[in-house]
Amino acid sequence: MSGWDWELVGAPNARDLGGLIGAGGRRVRAGRLVRTPALGRLTDDDLPMLGKLAPACVVDLRDHSEVTVAPADRLVGAPRLVHLPVYDPEHPVFTYISAVLLGHDLSAYAELARQGTPAAMAAIYRWFVTGVSARAGFAEAVRLAARAENLPLVYHCSAGKDRTGWLTVILLTALGVDEDAIRAEYLRNNPLTESLRAVIVEAMRRRQPALDVAAVLPVLEVRPEYLDAGYDEVRRVHGSFDVYLRDGLGLTDDVIRSLREQLLE
Repeated sequence: MSGWDWELVGAPNARDLGGLIGAGGRRVRAGRLVRTPALGRLTDDDLPMLGKLAPACVVDLRDHSEVTVAPADRLVGAPRLVHLPVYDPEHPVFTYISAVLLGHDLSAYAELARQGTPAAMAAIYRWFVTGVSARAGFAEAVRLAARAENLPLVYHCSAGKDRTGWLTVILLTALGVDEDAIRAEYLRNNPLTESLRAVIVEAMRRRQPALDVAAVLPVLEVRPEYLDAGYDEVRRVHGSFDVYLRDGLGLTDDVIRSLREQLLE
């Protein structure tokens, strides 16, 4: 299995990070590091494809409150399952995204819509950098990826775009991938999920004819300004991404070295 040549119907933005150019011109190994949304909507036809990947470890960044209201992940084999909840109940965007994806009533989120969901999303990305559970969860996920026994490693949150997206930024930066390539990888979410977003919005319109689509779309897609908010917070708090990796996440030189040894060709 090589990078970019497979897809999961029930997880349209799932993708292998293999093929990106990292430190020293070395490529990220194919079939070793795979980002996905939650895997509860995989189809029967998706399961053999996941079986070919044969993940050794699956990291779930969702909180227990999110896991319990969603379909259980459909997995193949017996991968190690690790829950690293990156979650803050003070940020209702987390539960809002789950509510949107699961078709739940959104009336409780009127205040979020009034605040402006793009601003709320940017706030989440700043929290990714400084939040206690965010720092702990992201750091442990990197440590897991640095150990051979956990590879191939699959990691996901709910929609597979924000928490999963920022963890991808961390992993790829630690692997020496340049920022332009990381940004392009991050933004791939939108074309991959275009048809899914249309289905979700239409379903929401049927349930709520007065739906404010402009308030919903910002949580269904990724935007450059969200990523910018995360990068800006890294610079504000730590000065550079390298210092963030070391001081913010507590990742040692040995962890970064092992990560590169395991994941770069």
